[in-house]
Amino acid sequence: MTSASTALFTETHVTRFAPSPTGLLHLGHAGSALLAARSAGPGGVFLLRMEDIDPQRCRPAFTAGIYEDLAWLGLRWAPEVRCQSQHFSAYQTTLDHLREAGFLYPCFCSRARIAEAIGAMSAPHQAPDGSARYPGTCRALAGAERRRQMQAGEPYVLRLDMQAALRVTGDATWMERGQGRVQGDAEAFGDVVLARRDVPASYHLCVTHDDALQGVTLVTRGIDLRPATAVHRVLQMLMGWPEPIYHHHRLATDEHGRRLAKRDGAMSLRACREAGMDPRELASGALKAIQ
Repeated sequence: MTSASTALFTETHVTRFAPSPTGLLHLGHAGSALLAARSAGPGGVFLLRMEDIDPQRCRPAFTAGIYEDLAWLGLRWAPEVRCQSQHFSAYQTTLDHLREAGFLYPCFCSRARIAEAIGAMSAPHQAPDGSARYPGTCRALAGAERRRQMQAGEPYVLRLDMQAALRVTGDATWMERGQGRVQGDAEAFGDVVLARRDVPASYHLCVTHDDALQGVTLVTRGIDLRPATAVHRVLQMLMGWPEPIYHHHRLATDEHGRRLAKRDGAMSLRACREAGMDPRELASGALKAIQ
């Protein structure tokens, strides 16, 4: 174990593990949860949060399974578990603030229209997370036209005007554990969606809101989310929320080097438990898999 990783277990922090209950947890989740719990350090606080904002994919049975799996691993967390689906009104307050400040606008583009606009562009138009980077079609719509389409019942999403935001916040940087301050590229994500009709608040909005609300001082999560930290820092600066330290850990992989994922049928912790595996041995292996 490196000196940097050792420091994670000796400093005192408020940390959190925030899974989405869309399936069963696997070894990668175990490692991430264990790292977050141990990173709280002596006298720190380890929080459990359910990121259950997607009504189509999240299930109560998966939420119950998360509790069972983490308890089997020997983890203990703060008594109050925040379930994001119960706090949409709080996220709406943030959306209202951003809209009143001029950083939010309605986008009426369908996926087909966005794909067509991107296809007509000569340069690649992809965000760092692999999603299509919105070309900004609705950003310049006049207020009267926006109101007309909204009153007509046209479906829309709410997007962050990234250019306007960056004019206020400047470049997005953050403190990466063991590396110091690093530079992000929020502009590469374009005007990210912060709310939809079927999901009243996006991951980007909810995660930054809740980290601030719950006083999280150290965010431990997978390296795949590192680029999105730039977007989160922009939101934190716009809202005046505190800046936590970040630690992006390696992703657990299978024997072929492929990332473990629910959708690919990675062996679940429930299956490990039912197979009679020793949770202490599994915990040790899970931590090694992400460090």
